[in-house]
Amino acid sequence: MKQLLSQITIKVNEDLFIKNPDSSELGRRIISNSIELIEDIGFESFTFKKLGKKIGSPECTIYRYFENKQKVLLYITCWYWCWLEYKMVFATANIYDDELKLKMAIEVLTETVEQDMSFSHINEFLLNRIVISESVKSFFTKEVDSDNEAGVFKVYKRIVQRVSDMILSINKEFEYPHMLVSIVIEGAHQQRHFADHLPALTDVIEGKGWISDFFNKMVFKTIEVK
Repeated sequence: MKQLLSQITIKVNEDLFIKNPDSSELGRRIISNSIELIEDIGFESFTFKKLGKKIGSPECTIYRYFENKQKVLLYITCWYWCWLEYKMVFATANIYDDELKLKMAIEVLTETVEQDMSFSHINEFLLNRIVISESVKSFFTKEVDSDNEAGVFKVYKRIVQRVSDMILSINKEFEYPHMLVSIVIEGAHQQRHFADHLPALTDVIEGKGWISDFFNKMVFKTIEVK
């Protein structure tokens, strides 16, 4: 899978940037250092002034790529969902057993993310930590409707649709596939956050894919044909 991913270009919604950061070395440095800085100090404390200092470039150069820091957050989270979709498509390709296909998809959505070096300027591990802690700030905003109309969340919604279709292939009568999939995605993020910071709110099992295991059991029990 890593070899296949390395041959793919992630295409992010063009409404999120002024100049495509993937088109230049400076743009890629802006993205990689934005990820490092947001993960380090949090999105609220993240500013273009701090980013400019980190990359050794005037603040004004960052504005040539992004209108504001919210666009940076939307860009990197959108990039993450594109990357995750590719991973899920590859993981489930050529699997014709419906239950196994759904199980593999859930594992991709809930597994621990490791840096795979397929994209040298993106640290997927740090980006996953940002998505866990900061991604709700990309859609719990006053601009969410206009962002949605612009297609900012298109890939995230497409992931939900893909897995919803897998659920319906097992139980076509199930009424809430989209709700269930979004609960799995956001719930996995929440449980991983709890594991790191509020362990009394979750059930950590050392040496076991406990989050994937839980959500697989939850999904299959929920969609079980009575």
